[in-house]
Amino acid sequence: MAKSKLSKSSSATIGFEQQIWDAACELWGHIPAADYRKIFTGLIFLKYISTAFEKKYAELVAEGDGFEDDPDAYEADNIFFVPTEARWSEIAKAAHTPEIGTILDKAMIAIEADNKSLKGVLPKNYANPELDKRVLGNVVDVFTNMDMSDTEASKDLLGRTYEYCIAQFASYEGVKGGEFYTPASVVKTIVNILKPSEGKRVYDPCCGSGGMFVQSVKFIQEHAGNRSNISVFGQEANADTWKMAKMNMAIRGIDANFGDHPEDTFFNDLHSTQKFDFIMTNPP
Repeated sequence: MAKSKLSKSSSATIGFEQQIWDAACELWGHIPAADYRKIFTGLIFLKYISTAFEKKYAELVAEGDGFEDDPDAYEADNIFFVPTEARWSEIAKAAHTPEIGTILDKAMIAIEADNKSLKGVLPKNYANPELDKRVLGNVVDVFTNMDMSDTEASKDLLGRTYEYCIAQFASYEGVKGGEFYTPASVVKTIVNILKPSEGKRVYDPCCGSGGMFVQSVKFIQEHAGNRSNISVFGQEANADTWKMAKMNMAIRGIDANFGDHPEDTFFNDLHSTQKFDFIMTNPP
């Protein structure tokens, strides 16, 4: 019943998203509901950045200049450097071993070590004894068999999938879902009214998982603007939601300043010295 309920809980346009959601449902019943979205969004993130890295790695090897192990060569193209032990090709090899949970945790730790902007952000609960490693291996297999070789297209594809899963989690969790997710219709309405433009500074004082920023970038693109020419600032009090927001921006390639830790804007404004062109939020 749980799987059926979750599968039908969103009216979003789905395709690839549904395929990934069905894979996520394999985990249902094997972990506490509160941990479900943390685990799955972490896998979405790891698969995407690894695919983008491995594509760039192959290009650098082909060029023959010896820069394939230079993190700066990836940063120049807004690609996360992924150390050997965290690459999806290595994860896939270990999918059906008892150590898959530990290997995933170590992969997340290694990525954080090489990418300071992700420090303390990625989930590291895959080795939890309560998580069935056979089921986890099956989920890894589903991701392994998905073709994401076109990483420019996949950037949007994974972002859409991420949004879809967030919507599903919010629907299942009911009122609590509002802590990290504002319905797309509300977000689009706010953005369409304010019309954020290229070269401006956008701020959300209780940003949740960052939907306002994603939609602002979409709005700029739809109006022939440069999606990279926008400054994004936000703040979020809930630690897990703050982490989700940072992963969401990373998947989208959006450079965002959410402060170096979660914090309640009402009690400690991390951006009190800043000025912004657009302020948009869905108040609690």
